[in-house]
Amino acid sequence: MSIPFSLLDLCPIAEGSTAADALHNSLELAQRAEALRYRRFWLAEHHNMPGIASAATAVVIAHVAAGTSTIRVGSGGIMLPNHSPLVIAEQFGTLAALHPNRIDLGLGRAPGTDMTTAAALGRDAAAGDRFPRAVQELQFYFQPAQPRQPVRAVPGAGLEVPIWLLGSSLFSAELAARMGLPYAFAAHFAPDHLMHALQLYHTRFTPTARQPRPYAMACVNMVAADTDAEARRLFTSIQQAFTNHRTRGTSGPLPAPIDDIDRFWSPSERAIIEHTLRYSFVGSAGTLTRALREFIDATRVDELMITAQLHGQPDRLRSIEIAAEVGRGL
Repeated sequence: MSIPFSLLDLCPIAEGSTAADALHNSLELAQRAEALRYRRFWLAEHHNMPGIASAATAVVIAHVAAGTSTIRVGSGGIMLPNHSPLVIAEQFGTLAALHPNRIDLGLGRAPGTDMTTAAALGRDAAAGDRFPRAVQELQFYFQPAQPRQPVRAVPGAGLEVPIWLLGSSLFSAELAARMGLPYAFAAHFAPDHLMHALQLYHTRFTPTARQPRPYAMACVNMVAADTDAEARRLFTSIQQAFTNHRTRGTSGPLPAPIDDIDRFWSPSERAIIEHTLRYSFVGSAGTLTRALREFIDATRVDELMITAQLHGQPDRLRSIEIAAEVGRGL
C-alpha cells in the first residue's frame, strides 16, 4: 500500500449474537487483515456498553496476537487514567514478552464509558488531569531497570513497548508533540479538531532518539462494498448505533442494517449524526479511491486507520478486502 492501512476494532456484539461470537469474529478479522497486509490491528477499551466486547482490552489483544503471527496488535486505546501505570506496564510487558516487536500501546485519557461506570472503575474526577504524569510514569517502567530500583515492571522493564497518544481534541496532540510520541486522531467520531490537531502536532513536535520525526495517523470510518448502494445500506448499522447513543441516550447490540435510514431518525438527529460521522468513507472501490485520495492529500497523515462496525461478519471481511485493494491503488 502506498500509505499504510491499519484496523481499529471494537469487537462489536451484533444483534442476535453474543460476546463470544464477537471475540471469535475479531480474531478472524485480524487474521484476514494480516493476510491482506494491514500494518496494525488495534482494540479499544470501553466499559458498560452492551454492543462492545473489548472491555478487558489487554486480554483481547493477547487472544488476537496468539492467533496471528506478523500483524502488529495493540490498543486504540487503553484509557490510562482508569488504571495504575504499573499494571499497564506489566500487562503490555507480558504481551511484548510473548509477542516480541508486535505490540503497540495506544493511550487515551477519556474514561471510555459513562461517569457512573467510571466511578465503579475507581476513577476519580481529577484522573484526566494526571494523564501527562501517568504517561511519564509508564515510560519509566518500560526503561531498563536500575540497580536497587524499588519498583519495577516484571515483565516490562527494558522492553520499550511503543507508546502512542490518542486524541479527539488538541490536548493530546500538544502532549504527543511535547513528548516526541506518535499520535493518532479519532476522526471517526470527533471530526471538529482534526486539521488543527495535526497542524499543532507537526509544528510543535520535539524529536527524540526513538522518534526523530513526527508520525501521525488518523482513524476514519470506512464501509466498502461491491456497490455504493450496498455500502450505504451497511453503513446504516453505524448510523443507528450513533443515533441511539448520542441523541437518545441508549445503547445496545449493533443493529442490523435497514433499507431507509430516514425512517429511523429525525431531521435533527440526522444533522447531528452526519456531522459526527463526517469522516466516513462509504462506497465501492472507485468511490472510496477518489474520496480517500482527497483526504490523504489534505491531512498528509503517515498512516490511515479504518474502522467499520458492520453487523454481518462476511460484510466486515469483504469490506476490509475492498479497502486493501483501494489502499494499494492510491
